[in-house]
Amino acid sequence: MKKQISILLVDDHPVVRTGYRRLLESTPDMRVVAEADSGEKGYQLYVEHQPDVTILDLNMPGIGGLETIRRIKAYDPAAGILVFSMLNNIMMAQRSFEAGARGFISKQSGIGEMIHAVQQVNSGKKYIESELAALQAMNAMDTMHKDTSKSTIDRLTKREFQIFKLIAEGNSTAQIAKKLTISHKTVGVHHANLMRKLQLQNSAQLIRAALDYRVIINTMA
Repeated sequence: MKKQISILLVDDHPVVRTGYRRLLESTPDMRVVAEADSGEKGYQLYVEHQPDVTILDLNMPGIGGLETIRRIKAYDPAAGILVFSMLNNIMMAQRSFEAGARGFISKQSGIGEMIHAVQQVNSGKKYIESELAALQAMNAMDTMHKDTSKSTIDRLTKREFQIFKLIAEGNSTAQIAKKLTISHKTVGVHHANLMRKLQLQNSAQLIRAALDYRVIINTMA
């Protein structure tokens, strides 16, 4: 008989936990062994139950999701942790992976994707929600700038550098236009120019470049 995947659910909303428990346990090879409503309790239950996969929210009271991941990984470096979050963006996925998570999906994802993510994490593989279109970006992050000289950033104009930093910090086009007192179209032109000069293809690469060039600091490291 195939061994069931034991799962720990960590989320501060009981309705969410109940819903996901039912969905997960509708799959014969999965069993929820414990539930926690905080990071602190999640860590305690991890130590007690040693689940195969911990499904964990990021936005919780107390120590929060990222610190919970770090504590679990410090206790058990082999822990399989899958983040499921309302924050479905590449920056949060990156921070989750840096903290030690093995998978990242949003709460908007379907049950089929969650089941697949649990199976992937349980097998020791990394998984990122398909709608984020981020798997290739994550795999390429370590090698993205090997052929790019640090002096490349010096090619940016003062305005391009300002917009580079503001985008990396999470500002929208409208917010940047307001802060710099320029039009949305002008922001778009500078954005396109800096992407071309730095040889970047998407937002994930831009954020990685900003970290590499120390334009922004990774406070989660």
